[in-house]
Amino acid sequence: MGGREGDFFSGSLHIIGKVALAIIQMGQSPLVCHRACLATMVCTTDCVEKPIRFCLERVGKFIGLHPWWFIIVPLALAASLGWGFCFLEDRKSNDIVQQFTPIDGRAKTEKHFYKAFFPSNKEEFSSLRLNTDGVYGSLIFISETDVLSVGALEEILHIDATVKGISIRHGEEEFAYSDVCAKVNQHCHPNSLLEILDYNANNITVVNLTFPVHHHFRMGRVPLEHLLGQVDVDSNTVVQSARAVRLFYYLQEVNDTLEDAWLNEFVHLLTSVTTNVSYFTSLSRQQEFEKSTKSVTHLFAITYFIAILFSVLSCIRLDNVRNKMWVAGLGVISTSLAVLSSFGFLLILNVPFVITVASSPFLILGIGIDDMFIMISCWQQTNVHDSVEDRMAATYREAAISITITTLTDVLAFFLSYSNPFRSVQSFCLYAGTAILFCYLYNITFFGACLALNGKREEGNRHWLTCMKLPEDCPPGASTAYIACCVGGAYNRESGTEEEHLMQKFFRKHYGPLLTTFWAKAMVIILYVVYVSISIYGCTTIKEGIDLKNLAVDQSYIVRYYEDEKEYFGHYGPNVMLAVNGTFPYWENVERKHLEYCIDKFQKLPFVRNQSPSWLHSFEHYAKEKSINISSDVEFKKHLETFLGEHPMLRSDVSITNDSIDASRIFLQTANVPSEKIMLESLRKTADDCQISLVVYHPAFIYYDQYAVIMNNTIQTVCVATLVMLVISLILIPNPVCALWVAFTIALVIVGVAGFMALLGINLDSISMINLIISIGFSVDFSAHISYTFVSSTKPSVNEKVVDALSHLGFPILQGALSTIVGVVVLSASVSYIFRTFFTIMSLVILFGLLHGITFIPVFLTFSQFCST
Repeated sequence: MGGREGDFFSGSLHIIGKVALAIIQMGQSPLVCHRACLATMVCTTDCVEKPIRFCLERVGKFIGLHPWWFIIVPLALAASLGWGFCFLEDRKSNDIVQQFTPIDGRAKTEKHFYKAFFPSNKEEFSSLRLNTDGVYGSLIFISETDVLSVGALEEILHIDATVKGISIRHGEEEFAYSDVCAKVNQHCHPNSLLEILDYNANNITVVNLTFPVHHHFRMGRVPLEHLLGQVDVDSNTVVQSARAVRLFYYLQEVNDTLEDAWLNEFVHLLTSVTTNVSYFTSLSRQQEFEKSTKSVTHLFAITYFIAILFSVLSCIRLDNVRNKMWVAGLGVISTSLAVLSSFGFLLILNVPFVITVASSPFLILGIGIDDMFIMISCWQQTNVHDSVEDRMAATYREAAISITITTLTDVLAFFLSYSNPFRSVQSFCLYAGTAILFCYLYNITFFGACLALNGKREEGNRHWLTCMKLPEDCPPGASTAYIACCVGGAYNRESGTEEEHLMQKFFRKHYGPLLTTFWAKAMVIILYVVYVSISIYGCTTIKEGIDLKNLAVDQSYIVRYYEDEKEYFGHYGPNVMLAVNGTFPYWENVERKHLEYCIDKFQKLPFVRNQSPSWLHSFEHYAKEKSINISSDVEFKKHLETFLGEHPMLRSDVSITNDSIDASRIFLQTANVPSEKIMLESLRKTADDCQISLVVYHPAFIYYDQYAVIMNNTIQTVCVATLVMLVISLILIPNPVCALWVAFTIALVIVGVAGFMALLGINLDSISMINLIISIGFSVDFSAHISYTFVSSTKPSVNEKVVDALSHLGFPILQGALSTIVGVVVLSASVSYIFRTFFTIMSLVILFGLLHGITFIPVFLTFSQFCST
């Protein structure tokens, strides 16, 4: 064993020396290459590619000499890093606001402002004045005719009483709804509609309910736009009928355990209600979102079983010696080791694990198998009479540089995208990029060692299953069964390589020659024009933003609630807060007119309804009634204190510190909102254009902030990544023109994916953005493989180069594409929108990438005469 160890370490030092020499040479290469280009007018960039190819060739030979080291060390490394999965539960970070909204979203800053100057008044609760979503349960009752009929209202009142009858046990104590509810005047926050009816369904026949605002003798002005849906009114705005009623049950934000227990009991109660009612709680969105991860856990085992089966079946050879079944299975295991190592490593480093990361193993599986097929294909092109170490050197010389290009592009595509403003995208990119690095490492080492061991078996002409030595030629008089089971080792006697696979023969004899004909090229160009046209049109129709219901699984009760809310209450938008930031001389008429002018600009926005009565207007009316002078600083503040004492609800709209008004707010009701993005941008622009410092806010703006960054950030990420891919391609593909075709492919695949994604009704959000980033890497994979092989071909004409490239890599590329589809196909059966979207977009990426790799790019390369020089 000592001799082997000495060989291992001396060999390692030898390789390190070669790598160092190559790096020194690479440092000089640009000038040398530039001079060579000027001297010969043959634009090649193999000064970088050659040293890397040489180093990888030496690595392949060394692995061929010492395969067991490269089996044991990767397995030991994977086992040592895999224990990081012990921290998985602690590292999970699935908070929706934290992960799916921009990190530095403007609304988050605005929220801190409102919390500082307008803290919630626990004594006088107001849902209108909440700085957060609040803690609540909600019900929507639907009727096909009239939900305000006596019968329907009696059922609503019955369920309301049942909900208020919920009690929970905490420790030794039992708590009723009245113990945990949000309080107004020492009573639970009421449902205004039921209060108006005095909790008697028959009163609906005598109460002239007006909409959207009802004036009640005791409660005063009562807005009903968020409580009644699809309302039919007469000329006097008296309600004739309605299709939906919504009730809210707000809780105190004091004891999270108590509140969560009550809300969970609320959901449990409503699951048994058979009436036409949908329900939701402030916990529901987060709880249902976390179920999405669990919904795909069982799919991992199915995926890996299908992947192993596909790999094995696609690598079966009818020759008992040349069969690659074991190698294919070990290739899938190599990819599994990469996922285990990378995830474990990042979990040890305390990197958050977000639900979006759960889709990356499916992706890594496809990438790993793709590289495996490339290496197997290159192995089959080597001479069977050469030693195993020489065959490994030849395999790495041809394959390793190709998979190095694609690994670099994939990894950089993900790591460059880490600057994304969404934490969910950041986590995915970090986990996926690291996993691809480990996948490359294990393919070069572990899988390469498996290939070498399989080569030693083939060198001894031994059976793929029993390892018994077999005769190469059929003995005289042997039976068919004996020939099928006990004869093997056939190879091409002319070339010395393994027998050509049926699909490779198809690409060489039929597909390649057909594709290089004039009419085939013409058809491909027409198809490409159609593809680009549809893609560009699709990009013009793309919609932005994530629909929150898509964060839950399909069967979730919140899906129905969101749909009902959109259908019956979608006409009216949020009640937006508008605050004056900083001290302001409210007592000066001129300044107050400036403020009124600014407020009037908000009211002129097409989606803003009449402003709700503000504290300032109410105070002015109060001063007029009392004949009070409020035109001086002292008088204004003195009478304001008295006024606010009489109107405690309005006190929370004015922030007073040391007799100074630091901030104040009013409310703007929105309706007929064209889109969340237009509303948000219009409100903020109007506030910014005003000479007075104004801050607009609503808790929903935290989610709407994605509209402000998603498109620009996606375009920026794609452009930067594409530029970097171009640089890498120029360095590693020894022909600039072909490298430009690769970069062009990236751009058009991304445009195609984005366009067809929009046509399929998928919005541009943080989830689909991840898939667009993936498409950057995958679009390089297929085109880089074929372009590199095209450039490396020794054939004299471009058409022959294309046929040669397709015969060598057409089938492996097809295998790689199918293996990736196999890796994600089970996600099509997922009950989660997140994972189904991943499958849909990945299918588009693979389809368009494959089309470019084996159809579009080969044809375009025939037009690039420089590539043939």
